[in-house]
Amino acid sequence: MSELLDAVEALLARPELLPSPEVRARLRKADGLTQEEVAEVFGVTRVAFHRWETGVAKPRRRHLEAYVRLLDGWAAKHPDVVQPEPTQQAG
Repeated sequence: MSELLDAVEALLARPELLPSPEVRARLRKADGLTQEEVAEVFGVTRVAFHRWETGVAKPRRRHLEAYVRLLDGWAAKHPDVVQPEPTQQAG
């Protein structure tokens, strides 16, 4: 039973799903940062970061947890960015 619980805990400890590419970009821009600036912090090229942000590629495990943490931090600072746009109802 202990192995099963350990496996469940490992699943729970996995990073959360990344927000949509549109939200990722809006969060970065809301914090006033360029792709180049963020890429430099992660030690990757701007092109590699662009691919993460647009959803073309997923960060490797060593970067994924940090990227999720960064996005979570930005979302906490800029909650209006992650809220869905109000839908327009036909009159």
